[in-house]
Amino acid sequence: MPVSPTLRLRLINLWPPFAGAGIRVRQVSSGPLAFETRMALRAWNRNYVGTHFGGSLYAMTDPFYMLILIRELGSGFTVWDKAATIRFRRPGRGTVVARFEIPRERIEEIRREVEQRGRAEPDFTAEVRDLQGE
Repeated sequence: MPVSPTLRLRLINLWPPFAGAGIRVRQVSSGPLAFETRMALRAWNRNYVGTHFGGSLYAMTDPFYMLILIRELGSGFTVWDKAATIRFRRPGRGTVVARFEIPRERIEEIRREVEQRGRAEPDFTAEVRDLQGE
């Protein structure tokens, strides 16, 4: 049974790792697909020193490039998250935001690489910023 984009987004927002950390997800484009995540600093997602807990920051970035590629490449492709790293440049305070999008040209490069080599392992960078863009 097909799931509407609205219902799919509601289900993503109810997923326990997101709901528990106070992460809100919204779809900001329908083609190519793009997402934005947002997390306010709350008592349940702060660490010992009062800034965003690193695990919550990581959770707000985890599945989105994979979800975009699954949709954009289609059913003939298997997409997995294989590895990730995080580098904390400064403490997260207040509301933080991350945006995830892959330009159509990059999606087509990935498609061609898979067709030529049988696989692709693209790298993407997500930046989590505060509302002032830092």
